[in-house]
Amino acid sequence: MAGRRALSEITTFDFVLLLIVGEATQQALLGEDFSVVNAVLVIVSLIAIDVALSLLKRQSKRLSRMLDGEPIIIVEHGEVLRRRLYLARVEEVDILEAARSSQGLERIDQIKFAILEKNGSISVIPKAEG
Repeated sequence: MAGRRALSEITTFDFVLLLIVGEATQQALLGEDFSVVNAVLVIVSLIAIDVALSLLKRQSKRLSRMLDGEPIIIVEHGEVLRRRLYLARVEEVDILEAARSSQGLERIDQIKFAILEKNGSISVIPKAEG
């Protein structure tokens, strides 16, 4: 109803929305409030907010960056950008893990760029052999 989205593309807001919908449904079915109408109103309202925000983000790149963030380069030409790493709360071992699993790289100096994506994953671009 709120649009198709792969589980790996779920945003933090979508995740919280799912938790709240589950709690509202549980309260209506098992809790003190047996009103299904209240639960439906809460769920429909939350889905409407989610859809409205996604439409607003489509219209405004600034709002989209504010709500979802943007990719951040955390390694550039084999050098770890420590300040960005600190602000993103990412450890060097996380970069190495992503480099090993995606590119088979073992050292930071083998990485041309490592990018912390909006969804929290780390993309690694290896240096060219030569």
